Amino acid sequence: MNRNPKARERRNEAVTADLTAVVVAVTGGEPRVLTLDGTAGELERLPSGPFELRHRTLEQGLRSWVESQTRQTLGYVEQLYTFGDRDRHVPTAATGAARVLSIGYVALVREPRQSAAEGVAWRDWYRYFPWEDWRHGRPPVLDAIEGWLRAWVEGASGATERRQRAERVAVNFAIDGGTWNEDRVLERYELAYGAGLVAEAYADGAVVGQGPPRGVGGEPMAGDHRRILATAIARLRGKIKYRPVVFELLPPTFTLLQLQQTVEALAGLGLHKPNFRRLVEQQGLVEDTGAMTLGTGGRPARLVRFRREALLERPAPGLRVRATRAAGPRGS
Repeated sequence: MNRNPKARERRNEAVTADLTAVVVAVTGGEPRVLTLDGTAGELERLPSGPFELRHRTLEQGLRSWVESQTRQTLGYVEQLYTFGDRDRHVPTAATGAARVLSIGYVALVREPRQSAAEGVAWRDWYRYFPWEDWRHGRPPVLDAIEGWLRAWVEGASGATERRQRAERVAVNFAIDGGTWNEDRVLERYELAYGAGLVAEAYADGAVVGQGPPRGVGGEPMAGDHRRILATAIARLRGKIKYRPVVFELLPPTFTLLQLQQTVEALAGLGLHKPNFRRLVEQQGLVEDTGAMTLGTGGRPARLVRFRREALLERPAPGLRVRATRAAGPRGS
């Protein structure tokens, strides 16, 4: 008989599956994510709940939790990743302190309706990742972040670790000659976590001490939910280049300006208007409806719609946008 109490504790430790949804919409050219507002000092979190025996499938369980918590019906849903790190989850009445496998999903919805559910809010996702929004050039918050990361590099225990840290900073945050890669959202968040830039690192006990001034590291979320959100943003930024998922966020008919603003919102990049429209036309992703609408400034703009035939015409019907950043307002 094994009399080791720690061994018995490991055998009896409960493992539960938590279903977490990153529900995304683009409203007025801004990327939004559906959150449950923190109350009584709690942090904001994503809609989530445990996988239960009453759920026929994981996805059905996710849809059920999102609808019951937010009154939002989901359309397009895709599984992201399974997160199983110890001590990086949101304890709930259902899970308690059990070991949790968090199964993340991303869901795309069109212009969100106002939810009547109490404590539910649509938040701009750059609220949590202010360094990711390059639509109007380099974000000012990167000045403070760069200083913090340089100090973190210099605080390494030796030359090898210092070199490794410097390489990670250059690759992910485009410091000292590095090139900004909009797809590396998760890698940047993990680096920020390890460097003590985000509040979650201190809450988890991964980093001790005092973090940067409020606003530099973005708004924190409960448990591991900001990490799950970073994974969803990275997935969408990569996927819009080879699948037409962006059209899941648009109404049935839309203007080319609406399409461009939606792509810019997801990618965090400002795009050159003539080049973008040329790209859309070359790829044959939209077709004219023959109708017009009043765009910004009262100028009429043509309405187009997604060409579903594009799905059959080539294997990767996405928008391979270039990282051409353009600052300032864009016309219709």
